[in-house]
Amino acid sequence: MNKKYYVTMTDKSMSGWGMAEGKINKYIVTCDNYEEAEIVRDNATKRKEMKYINICSKKPSYNKNWYYVSAPSREDVTTWYVKN
Repeated sequence: MNKKYYVTMTDKSMSGWGMAEGKINKYIVTCDNYEEAEIVRDNATKRKEMKYINICSKKPSYNKNWYYVSAPSREDVTTWYVKN
């Protein structure tokens, strides 16, 4: 059985406006294994707009009154999975 991991982060540049008006924009990237999650986490730490980066073993859930959540498909964010 493949265990999924989730890399969560706050996108500071997208928070507070547009679809996330008045909310915190959380970004969730789904990974097929822990090693892949580490790559995504490392790539996120290199982006100045991404804060509060975490790897979770359970699918995260956020209160819709406070958070706007983006969870793109793998095909939409292929570069997140490439080391460096």
